[in-house]
Amino acid sequence: MKNKLKELRQKGNISQDDLASILKVSRQTINSIETGKFDPSLKLVMKMTKHFAVALEEIFIYEEKK
Repeated sequence: MKNKLKELRQKGNISQDDLASILKVSRQTINSIETGKFDPSLKLVMKMTKHFAVALEEIFIYEEKK
């Protein structure tokens, strides 16, 4: 799933380490989400939307596989 996590994080001037600490995950998890290698759990997505004060659709872009 594509996402705008890196863009939101950089806009807020937050490092991967800082965001990982805030969300209580590893920096590797943040990196994997940003690069599209890992789709986060709903619980983690909810933490992200709350932290950035945005709707889910402003972070994640759902595209059906063709």
